[in-house]
Amino acid sequence: MPLMYFLPPLATVLIWSGNMTINQLSVSAIAPSSIAFLRWLLALAVMTPFVLPAALRHRDEIRRQWPRLALLGLLGMGLWQGLAYVAAETTSATNMGILAAMVPLLTVLLSALILREPPTLGGVVGGMLAFIGVTVLLGRGNPLSLLQLQVAFGDALMVVAATCYALYGVMLKRWAMNLPPWVMLYAQVCFAVLILLPPYLMGPMTPVNGQNIWLILYAGIPASIITTFLWMRAVRQIGANQSSIFINLMPLFSALIAMAFLGEHVAGFHVAGGLLILAGVIMAQTLTRPLTRSITPDKPSNAQQ
Repeated sequence: MPLMYFLPPLATVLIWSGNMTINQLSVSAIAPSSIAFLRWLLALAVMTPFVLPAALRHRDEIRRQWPRLALLGLLGMGLWQGLAYVAAETTSATNMGILAAMVPLLTVLLSALILREPPTLGGVVGGMLAFIGVTVLLGRGNPLSLLQLQVAFGDALMVVAATCYALYGVMLKRWAMNLPPWVMLYAQVCFAVLILLPPYLMGPMTPVNGQNIWLILYAGIPASIITTFLWMRAVRQIGANQSSIFINLMPLFSALIAMAFLGEHVAGFHVAGGLLILAGVIMAQTLTRPLTRSITPDKPSNAQQ
């Protein structure tokens, strides 16, 4: 496989990791409700001239599928990023990057529950390892502190946000829609803007100025549009499973970027928790042998599996 095929997912994860630092920088520059809304409004404005004609051609399918598209917009754009902006107020970019790397593992677990995909050896063992890693991270090196509910609010929100994005991926796989990828994305962005409008209007409405406009530009164009294009290209070239492995680099990239631009320091519990989560995710993606066997082994398709 040409090495050039690995550049799109690598660039995507790098931009996503940079967005963790953007989340931190936005804390003092713009309200979470403002940047969550304005980034997708900007993305919508940029996409409209290119995608709207195709969306109009598929308006009948969009009309039929609008409840599903609205829920996808809520999960993948409203809650995933909206909660991350709120989380940034009480946690670090390093923690956010580590917890966001749980998305592939959570996707495996939710797929088993929702799509009825059989659990795998890697999913079970990897899930246990990653869970231990999360307790180390949330407990700041002392998992027993979780018994006293000593968890940073931002860390808890990032766990919820990662779960929302994993659920987004699972439902995207479950709901087959007769829409081109860019039209489906465009419809979700439209619903995300509508969903995020009430929180934005309820305030506080931070005015756009020279201090925060570049944060909105980064979040709205590279972290929203460019990453979507690169990720779709990566999935098309090397597949969804291989592409998702690159998400495991988010803790490393997020920590390095945070150290360079925010002066954050990596503590021992970051390393321990991050390695456990990373090991769990890798196991979930590589040890894919189902724990349960099919009850109809005489079928050729099952025998080949």
